[in-house]
Amino acid sequence: QVQLVESGGGLVQAGGSLRLSCAASGRTFSNYGMGWFRQVPGNEREFVAAISWSGRGTYYADSVKGRFTISRDNAKNTVYLQMNSLKPEDTAVYYCAVSQNRDYGLGNVNLYNYWGQGTQVTVSS
Repeated sequence: QVQLVESGGGLVQAGGSLRLSCAASGRTFSNYGMGWFRQVPGNEREFVAAISWSGRGTYYADSVKGRFTISRDNAKNTVYLQMNSLKPEDTAVYYCAVSQNRDYGLGNVNLYNYWGQGTQVTVSS
């Protein structure tokens, strides 16, 4: 059974940092791109960041570029999202996901097969 478990969310003041982790189990995901998305109640799930299977390709939404960094450790089947200079508008539930592809269309929410349960990030002003 495939399982993705996010951790590291919480409450932080504006300007602060958090590091999200997503541990995958049930199969090896080293051959697939992985991504982070976020969702606010009433809104669609939006792309945040993604990383190719090798880690050489990284992609970011314009709203987080320069502040967030995605990385992965294939030996641990884990992907990370380092979030710095957090803003109140970053408040959302953050989800990690595994793509169908190695390094194509990683910004497309519809091309992801497996999803975690989400972790809440709240940034206070």
